[in-house]
Amino acid sequence: MKKNKLTKNIAIITARKNSKRIKNKNIKNFCGKPLIYHSINLAKKSKLFDKIIVSTDSIKIKKIATKYGADVPYLRSKSLSNDFVGTKKVLKDVLEKIEIKENVNIFCIYCTAPLLKIEDLKKALKIYKRTNSDALYAVSR
Repeated sequence: MKKNKLTKNIAIITARKNSKRIKNKNIKNFCGKPLIYHSINLAKKSKLFDKIIVSTDSIKIKKIATKYGADVPYLRSKSLSNDFVGTKKVLKDVLEKIEIKENVNIFCIYCTAPLLKIEDLKKALKIYKRTNSDALYAVSR
């Protein structure tokens, strides 16, 4: 997340094609919906975000993401869509491409975390606001 005083919150969901272990994992059916649906729906239902953006290199993922209410303003380049590119580079690319001019907090919601809860997002935002951190990362055992 990027720390700022005036707060607009943007959710960025990263979902590239060509997963190595599970083919098309970001759009695999999970509880009756594509996996990416759960992250988009969570972000929408939380009412925390002014914008929900999906960063993808796939036309198929783009169609599914827009169907469920996310913005996909462009397709990610091949150079940012491989196993060796970190999330930070992908988030930076999104911010540069959509030309964010105002102060924003960035939430990265992984497509592969369908069990994330609204309470988790709200708690993270509280911790983030309470501390003087540049970033907040969720981890689990």
